[in-house]
Amino acid sequence: MEFDFLRSIDDEILKYISGLTSQQLGSKIVLHTNEQFPDLNKIKIAIIGVLDNRGDKNAISDIDLIPIRKELYGLFPGNWDASIADLGDILAGDSIKDTYFALEKVISSLIKKKIIPIVIGGSQDLTYAIYRSYDDLEQMVNLVSIDNSFDFGKENDDVSATSYLTQIIIDEPNNLFNYCNLGYQTYFNSQEEIDLIEKLYFDAYRLGEVSKNIAIAEPVFRDADVVSIDLNSIKSSDSGNFISFQPNGFNGKEICSLARYAGISDKVSSLGIFNHNNTVAESMLVAQIIWYFIEGYQYRSHEYPFGSKENYLKYTVPLEEEELVFYKSDKTDRWWIEIPFISNGNNKLKRNTLLPCSFDEYLLACNQELPERWWKAQRKNIV
Repeated sequence: MEFDFLRSIDDEILKYISGLTSQQLGSKIVLHTNEQFPDLNKIKIAIIGVLDNRGDKNAISDIDLIPIRKELYGLFPGNWDASIADLGDILAGDSIKDTYFALEKVISSLIKKKIIPIVIGGSQDLTYAIYRSYDDLEQMVNLVSIDNSFDFGKENDDVSATSYLTQIIIDEPNNLFNYCNLGYQTYFNSQEEIDLIEKLYFDAYRLGEVSKNIAIAEPVFRDADVVSIDLNSIKSSDSGNFISFQPNGFNGKEICSLARYAGISDKVSSLGIFNHNNTVAESMLVAQIIWYFIEGYQYRSHEYPFGSKENYLKYTVPLEEEELVFYKSDKTDRWWIEIPFISNGNNKLKRNTLLPCSFDEYLLACNQELPERWWKAQRKNIV
């Protein structure tokens, strides 16, 4: 059974939880212990640790997730009704491919049960295993990475924390519809890599763009299936990471806001938080990132693609060569733009679909400017 890959919660955590008040989060979650495994039929969110960082060549220590769990379970939950389980840890396999296999099977099973996995620990190449876990679902996947670099590598490189995106793009089956990077820093990426993002019609937002107006990230998460957070995207003065020093990056408030946007998204079905450096300071921030994701989950509105667009306000904007159709939710005031189905035998979309967008993109269309994200989605559908 796939859940046999999971090791039960450490006794140190159980002892810590026993000393918490009944109001703290640790007293309200279901735990995988030596005596019992949680009844997954009652679970909505599952926390999983992965004790393998071999994909990061710069990793200098073994992974210790106990501080993260202590910080998280010592927090007080909001007005939450979602049942949460800690399923324990996946140990490092004989090879890193064994770890990928175990994580892929566990994540796939959870997603099929409509349980959202939160994966902590390990190097960011584990994103590849999470992506591969969607193979059995026979759906196109949208990946959002909060990262200061694109993590491209050479075609023949092994999967690693700095090259996993290349393998996602080239390996079969190719189920990636869109990749979006939030927070890249130009000096960490070659011009060839930046040009490749444009050539593949992917999306990328510089750190300054997102920090200036963090709300631009909301439509990005609304269309995401997998969210991967590289903790190196956070500046060290906020993360406490002085092992791999980062003078620039998101601050603590910004990364928690992004996590909340990811949680609110009706479509996000898995979250990974990677490249943890084992410091207590960073453990506290990781715990708060998880807290905000779960907080966001509580406010999901179950709109498109899970609801009907019949109750939305429809806006048609004629341009010189196109007619754009927008929809505005009367429930949340959020916007979508329609991507028409194009029958050419190769298209990735099987029907008209709605792409999340912002009110500003609607205003751009009203000023006869074609929204860039709409154009890129169209190109991916055609080629």
